[in-house]
Amino acid sequence: MTLNPNSRSVVAVRATVPEDAFTAGALGTLREGSGVVIRDDGLVLTIGYLITEAEEVWLTSHDGRVIPAHALAYDQESGFGLVQALAPLGLPAVALGDAGKARIGDAVVLADGIGRSVQAKIVTKQEFAGYWEYLLDEAIFIAPAHPSWGGAGLFGADGSLLGIGSLRLQMSRNGEVADINMVVPIDLLPPILDDLLTRGHVARPPRPWLGALSAESDGKVVVMSVTEGGPAAKAGLRQGDIISDIRDGAVDGLADFYRKLWESGSAGAEIPMRVLRDGRETWLRVKSADRGSFLKKPQLQ
Repeated sequence: MTLNPNSRSVVAVRATVPEDAFTAGALGTLREGSGVVIRDDGLVLTIGYLITEAEEVWLTSHDGRVIPAHALAYDQESGFGLVQALAPLGLPAVALGDAGKARIGDAVVLADGIGRSVQAKIVTKQEFAGYWEYLLDEAIFIAPAHPSWGGAGLFGADGSLLGIGSLRLQMSRNGEVADINMVVPIDLLPPILDDLLTRGHVARPPRPWLGALSAESDGKVVVMSVTEGGPAAKAGLRQGDIISDIRDGAVDGLADFYRKLWESGSAGAEIPMRVLRDGRETWLRVKSADRGSFLKKPQLQ
């Protein structure tokens, strides 16, 4: 599979974030990655963590042109972010593909904004639960991994965009460990695009957020840390706690935990949970919040 001609429509993204931003400690104040032009007017699709709370965004084309841009929207659920170029990019929009039709074993190209691409294959498509209260029903995983994956464009054999690079992970198979990339499938974008463009967010109540970073161990949900000032911290949830029940339902792994949490209502709902701590059981009541309310909003330019 040769380098996709649409790769020139992948641009470099550079964002600066205030030092007092909510995500500055975890994600840094200078973030660099890539984005893909999806409209001829300079609308760029990227991965949201690059532009969350950004006060300044710059795009760089493959020929070295630097264009100012505006962080338009960030969708917490999909992880997608949108950036609008504030001057002509002069780059064609790529066609959106159908990630649902992509198959394990398909040849793909993951291309970044500085001209590097990796020819890879889809190694699996499966559920992905992230420790930061994030869940995809069917993420795309490719190998070999791209060294600059954040916001990179995943292209199929026909040149259409199948997804946006999000993470670099490791996969163990037959005793061997390989680096892989997790890609957010493009199919999540069309249903929400109009809302993101007109409102800056999806027109539905925000999910309840706890501010707990959790991992799965042998099917158990273990709290790794809690966000300072967040709902979980205020309720007394601690590092090392095992979350065993939400309301009246036992928790079976991280994905099940998130689904039970989000089924409890919208942001602000009170979440009763049973916690195992030092061999003892205790019940906590966490008043959830809207994660977005903790973030600095994009400033109009």
